[in-house]
Amino acid sequence: MMKKLLIICFLILASCNSKVDKNQLHLLNGYWEIKEVTFKDGAKKEYSINSTVDYIQLDSLSGFRKKVDPKFNGTFETSNDAEPFQIRISNDSIFMSYTNNSNTWEEVLTKLTEESFSVKNKEGLTYEYNRFEPINITP
Repeated sequence: MMKKLLIICFLILASCNSKVDKNQLHLLNGYWEIKEVTFKDGAKKEYSINSTVDYIQLDSLSGFRKKVDPKFNGTFETSNDAEPFQIRISNDSIFMSYTNNSNTWEEVLTKLTEESFSVKNKEGLTYEYNRFEPINITP
């Protein structure tokens, strides 16, 4: 009987989906590199080496995301191609809403910690990012 109770408790805990709290949103600020993409069918694509990283800057519920190229001296090369986004909170979910000249899309923020975050788009793809640690090689 005790074993069955433990199994039921474990299943309940495993099925609980921890939501991202809006008080955590400041953790998005900084440099991130993609770790993996999980496809709708469960297949995964891992990224072991990234030539670019994403820089995210969020102020209140508005922000931008841009690609930057890390250099070996600890600096970054960048362009002016920032993708602005807004945070939208609905039904206890937090969305990153993007709009540019040709497209509009949203990603739901499924996980956010100091070291990683994940988003899922309407096509069912989940993108997982890790905090980027620059390599600084100075002579």
